[in-house]
Amino acid sequence: MPSHLSPTARAAAGTLLASAALLLSAGLAHPAPAAAAPVPAPGAAHATAAVLDLDGGGRTPVIHGEDRTYDTASIVKVDILAALLLRAQDAGRPLTAEERKRAEPMIRRSDNAAANALWREIGRAPGLAKANKRLGLTSTTGGPGAKWGLTRTTAGDQIRLLRAVFDTRGTEPAALDAESRAYIRGLMSHVAPEQTWGVPAAGAKGSPRVLKNGWLQRNTTGLWDVNSIGEVTVKGHRCLVAVLSNGSASMSDGVSLVERTARAAAE
Repeated sequence: MPSHLSPTARAAAGTLLASAALLLSAGLAHPAPAAAAPVPAPGAAHATAAVLDLDGGGRTPVIHGEDRTYDTASIVKVDILAALLLRAQDAGRPLTAEERKRAEPMIRRSDNAAANALWREIGRAPGLAKANKRLGLTSTTGGPGAKWGLTRTTAGDQIRLLRAVFDTRGTEPAALDAESRAYIRGLMSHVAPEQTWGVPAAGAKGSPRVLKNGWLQRNTTGLWDVNSIGEVTVKGHRCLVAVLSNGSASMSDGVSLVERTARAAAE
């Protein structure tokens, strides 16, 4: 394992390989639909970062790199939860005990079985698209059939999703109500320790780790999609950061690329 990885990232890589095997068994590592961007050749890893300073008054993120589409892997679980909460809001009810039983491990431990169940409950890709229209996302397409991990998105769209959860400035009508937003933020603040690599590398030392990561090895090439989204504190400012990547030769290479990109984007 490369020595330049952070201690958290080194500890995470071995554990997350087991989670990747679950994605393979769940059928989430199949080739993307024909309309998706081609998977890069070995040695051609790509990454895009988007950063929005919530305390700076801006509404448009700064994009670092080409804002191309990438597989979401498990970062889509935040979007799935947002869609679930919108459905509950529309019905005038809180989440049921069973929904919470699935939502919490889906975010905190990146549980795939829970995501499978909630993906079906929201109506799969059409349900996600309906929710995303309300959340302000414009460049995200749900994965085919049961393959939520092959949802396609951009770093810019992931900032739009994070804004729907974290931007509490109240300057625009919010699709998610205050309770729903607090619920998502709370789960993202308590992810499993081995999954706290990624965008926190851009934040101040010791600042809270509020995030969701995704990782996926593609069957066709053996290359890795590795992504991280969340809120970090940079020079005293709350910032939303999304880093998407593909084409890494290994999980640890992908984590290193994401963390390196996050640090450079937040400077």
